Amino acid sequence: MEKFFKLKENGTTVSTEILAGLTTFFAMAYIIVVNPGILSQSGMEWGAVFLATIIASIIGTLIMGLVANVPYAQAPGMGLNAFFVYTVCFGLGFSWQQALSMVFICGIINILITVTKVRKYIIKAIPASLQNAIGGGIGIFVAYIGILNVGIVNFDGGVPAISTLDKPEYQLFIIGLFIIVILQVLKVKGAIFIGIVLTTLLGIPMHVTSTQDTVSFTEACAALPTTFLAIFTSEGLPSLFNDMSKLPLVLITIFSFSLSDTFDTIGTFIGTGRKSGIFSEEDEQSMETHAGFKSKMDKALFADATATSIGALFGTSNTTTFVESAAGIGAGGRTGLTSVVVAICFALSAFFATFVSAIPYAATAPALVIVGVMMMSSFAEINWNDFEEAVPAFFAGIFMALNYSISYGIATGFIFYCLVKICKKQTKEISPILAGATILFILNFVLLALL
Repeated sequence: MEKFFKLKENGTTVSTEILAGLTTFFAMAYIIVVNPGILSQSGMEWGAVFLATIIASIIGTLIMGLVANVPYAQAPGMGLNAFFVYTVCFGLGFSWQQALSMVFICGIINILITVTKVRKYIIKAIPASLQNAIGGGIGIFVAYIGILNVGIVNFDGGVPAISTLDKPEYQLFIIGLFIIVILQVLKVKGAIFIGIVLTTLLGIPMHVTSTQDTVSFTEACAALPTTFLAIFTSEGLPSLFNDMSKLPLVLITIFSFSLSDTFDTIGTFIGTGRKSGIFSEEDEQSMETHAGFKSKMDKALFADATATSIGALFGTSNTTTFVESAAGIGAGGRTGLTSVVVAICFALSAFFATFVSAIPYAATAPALVIVGVMMMSSFAEINWNDFEEAVPAFFAGIFMALNYSISYGIATGFIFYCLVKICKKQTKEISPILAGATILFILNFVLLALL
């Protein structure tokens, strides 16, 4: 195990990696219940999506851990599943089989742009200031996810406001936040994971921690054939191209899926990998000198690219690198062993879904908030006194949380970076890849506005 995962080389131990894996899993375990809850609204069987979510997460995360040897977990992405149901199925009128088919094609596109090193060169083309902004911005985004998950901030009046702290879940969230802060200040090893467990246990007498009604494992297995390989039925891929008048709409939708998926992953890798040393500058430089998949970044991008198509085969929306992986990285995870632990937890959760789903948002939200706090240190690397650097950094760092989308935050950062350079007549400093990505983002916004 030491030799395979290179634990000493990465400054970690088996116990640390296991703890990190457990921390990541508990921070993202909500997807097991939330994803089928969202996708089933499109007409898909809840039990089938439940099992597809777990299978896609296991396969994607194992590839990430065993092939790339990095501590990232994969699962169907939040935001992308909502786009799948509310925009593609409800808004545009596509069936869930057609939507799954588009997700599958999106995965193939991601594999192609990864094999051809396009995604790698996109990362290299992003200026240091924007990379630091993305890192700090993901910190805000992660914390924001935690805050929204528990509902301590609400939008009842049309504007964000703190909720009245009269509900036990809000009180438990505050208790959990205090616990993790205290443990972190005292430098207790495994503070985040311990905080999640203690908060979950405290939630029992407060009637916040409780099991949820779910289908049994047997019932889920019986439902899986309804979505497994559904894209290859007459209602799937073939039906996408029956009506040529809809072809532009199909292509636009696939493009939107691919763009969001690609930049969500790139943002997560930049935001968590650079600060922790998982993806070092030396690793990035090795991408220039080696053919094939030699560097960690190359392998991680390939692992992520394959996961979306695999997920679509089983019956779920885009599988992507989860930003909640930052929780495990914050707990010390540095190698693929962390990912393997997460994958094992997902496998076990298929049989113990009732207990896994009992972990309340109030227990995982404090962990995400604290991880967000730690990640915001990247903002210190930005020269905020330089307006030309501050403007793109602000939009890249803040908009991803305000829009609940990593890719949209990156998009606005790119747009304002190019605007600044054009105004300063420094267009030579804009990488052709960054310029191309910016044009694609603008095109995406225009096309979505016209739909």
